[in-house]
Amino acid sequence: MMNVLKASYVWMLAILAVFLFQSSHLSADDALVGVIRSIKPSVVAIGTYSIKDTPKGRFYGTGFVVGNGKYVITNDHVLAKIEEEVKTFHLRVFHERFSFSGVKASILAQDSTHDLALLRLDDEELPPLPLADSSEVSEGESIAFTGYPIGFVLGLNPTTHTGIVSAISPIILPSPSTKAIKNKHFEFLRNPYNVFQIDAKAYPGNSGSPVYWRDRGMVIGVINKVFVKDKKENLLSEPTGITYAIPINHVKALLDKALGD
Repeated sequence: MMNVLKASYVWMLAILAVFLFQSSHLSADDALVGVIRSIKPSVVAIGTYSIKDTPKGRFYGTGFVVGNGKYVITNDHVLAKIEEEVKTFHLRVFHERFSFSGVKASILAQDSTHDLALLRLDDEELPPLPLADSSEVSEGESIAFTGYPIGFVLGLNPTTHTGIVSAISPIILPSPSTKAIKNKHFEFLRNPYNVFQIDAKAYPGNSGSPVYWRDRGMVIGVINKVFVKDKKENLLSEPTGITYAIPINHVKALLDKALGD
């Protein structure tokens, strides 16, 4: 009889454990559903619009709204081709709330060291995202990022990917041979800073996407593959598919410098 009672007790504990696991899993998923719903209205596409272009609207990357709702953060390299083609006048921010031609935006500040840029929207504003303190981010934390992985192909409907912060490490490491170091990398060797490595795949177009805690929705970083890979993987003959992000504290520093208190 005692053995039967013990077996029943063990079985009840097992059922309770499964129930608690499923409940916590569902709660986490429910939280993410709400977070994504709150994040998407603040995510925008960065591009150009000109009646002389074919197509008229062109996509270059992702951005997200900060501050009072009239400012947008993106990667500096997202703007590089627009500036190279002398199309800054045609710079536009696209969002489902705007018309097909998007909203005019101006470049307010650029930080080439951290590959960040701050834009200002003309005559429009969107809900800004809350910014975390990236010094409080730990390896293993669950994150998500939302952006436009393949541009306008799927319409103005941002896509979300999830994962964890798999590593926090310097943007560039010293090379055993100075011959392997390019001149443009010396600045980063003299003044290195940490970046986040993420185990979720980002695609072309995701540059500038906000990375956020999946349970709270506070932004901890900005997706960046092109710029970081050039430094982080400069010794590799073939780059990896690893995704990186610039910590959000560099965005906060750019905002303080450009906008003040």
